[in-house]
Amino acid sequence: MVRVRQRRASRIVQGDIIREVDFIEYVSEKAGVVELSKVIFPLVVVLTQDCDLEQDFRFRWSRHQKPKTQDKYLLSVLVAPLYNAEQVYLGDHLSELGLKMESINRKHSPGQYLRNNERPRFHFLNFPPDVPVVPSIVDFKHYFSVNVAYLKRLKRTNFVCRLSELFREDLSNRFAGYLSRIGLPEQGID
Repeated sequence: MVRVRQRRASRIVQGDIIREVDFIEYVSEKAGVVELSKVIFPLVVVLTQDCDLEQDFRFRWSRHQKPKTQDKYLLSVLVAPLYNAEQVYLGDHLSELGLKMESINRKHSPGQYLRNNERPRFHFLNFPPDVPVVPSIVDFKHYFSVNVAYLKRLKRTNFVCRLSELFREDLSNRFAGYLSRIGLPEQGID
């Protein structure tokens, strides 16, 4: 079971879990008509390193002194959706987007490996009873970036909790490990 902090910090913090975050899928324009497609994820977790988030906050929002340069500013924050574990087992967690995912047998080894965080692509989070979040899974293939100012505004009303330092570091290390894996090309593909 993960440990969390339920008190909201004034800035975005690595490990923050925030509700109802927009992901802009695409924007197109044709003959003066703009089409915007967005997905609203029920829950996301912040993956961006906390030192970068802290520097961005200190230099961007400080009332004491404005910096001469903006090299500490972030353009966006990396987040990943939290999926309901039961829906992931069924492969239905993206069904509203018309996607069917691989099912995972929760009662046998594949489900046990997932819950023990032994599958590099996934990270399982089981929350304490006083946190209104069902057991959830982060799929490291599904991260995206969100505008810093938008996320800061959203956090004021949609903050759920924050993973404690040990658990956010575990998530961060596993995410970094997944991204840094060596991708081997399939035979015969040019």
